[in-house]
Amino acid sequence: MDLDVFVARHRADWDRLEELTRRRRLSGAEVDELVRLYQQAATHLSLVQSAAPDPSVVGRLSQLVASGRAAVASGSGASWDDVARFVVVAFPVAVYRARAWWISVAVAFLVVATAIGAWVATNPDVVAALTTPGELEALVNEDFANYYSSDPAGSFAFRVWTNNAWVAALALVGGALLCLPGVWILWQNALNVGVVGGLMASADRLDLFLGLIAPHGLLELTAVFVAGGAGIRLGWQIVSPGPRPRSVALAQEGRSTLTIALGLVVVLLVSGVVEAFVTPSPLPTWARIALGAAVWIAFLAYVVVLGRRAERIGDIGDVADPAAVTAVAPYAG
Repeated sequence: MDLDVFVARHRADWDRLEELTRRRRLSGAEVDELVRLYQQAATHLSLVQSAAPDPSVVGRLSQLVASGRAAVASGSGASWDDVARFVVVAFPVAVYRARAWWISVAVAFLVVATAIGAWVATNPDVVAALTTPGELEALVNEDFANYYSSDPAGSFAFRVWTNNAWVAALALVGGALLCLPGVWILWQNALNVGVVGGLMASADRLDLFLGLIAPHGLLELTAVFVAGGAGIRLGWQIVSPGPRPRSVALAQEGRSTLTIALGLVVVLLVSGVVEAFVTPSPLPTWARIALGAAVWIAFLAYVVVLGRRAERIGDIGDVADPAAVTAVAPYAG
């Protein structure tokens, strides 16, 4: 091996690896480059040690390989900067960018649920087909209210959280599968809400229904709407990817949707806590609804204020590539 020629040929790659290991933030492409150059430097170190063990070259390559290994290993975990970016930028902007979809889902859901509820409440034959008088009386006087205090608050919050997270995940993933499964899941949930609300209204207890649903339901249903809307939006990229190639659109929006999925885990945890500790509390109905509404409004303000700010600078909430922006360069067909 001619060591001088070998060093001259690969010096630029070594310098680039050294530069990347010193950076605090890397884009997705730069992470891939870092891994490639680290693996290449490790091979070069092995070659030099076996063929021409010059101390200065071996020393530099050893330092580069150690730095590259540390950078690659640390890149597998989230730093506090990553967590801060997720909370302040990535999640709110991902939700904000999908607002047209999840607001549309919310409107459709509420229209369908209200129509079903009104139909059930105003048709005694439908009520009779759905339940017996005894079952209806138990639902109105005991079962519906007792559900929220059926378990200790802590375990009830955990059970509600996991159940709602599962529903949101189904809505998101179902929407991504060419939209239709997500629409079906949302329809099933709207049907359930409408039927129960209609049965309560038929017994003149709509006030109880709304008083127990509203405190946690404002945030909980919004999370489900966001999940369903984001999933349907992702599925629509297959049909209409816009000016980007379909593979690029799916990759970028898929990572943005992953950001939404991760953030909704926390949102649903908050709604589960509200459902376990506020909904069944002895507070007056207006106070319970006010607390739930305050949490809900805080979430919407968080998404709108921080999401709009991030969208203005072109961020799309891509957790894998923070440098990705909404501006689309021309693509060759």
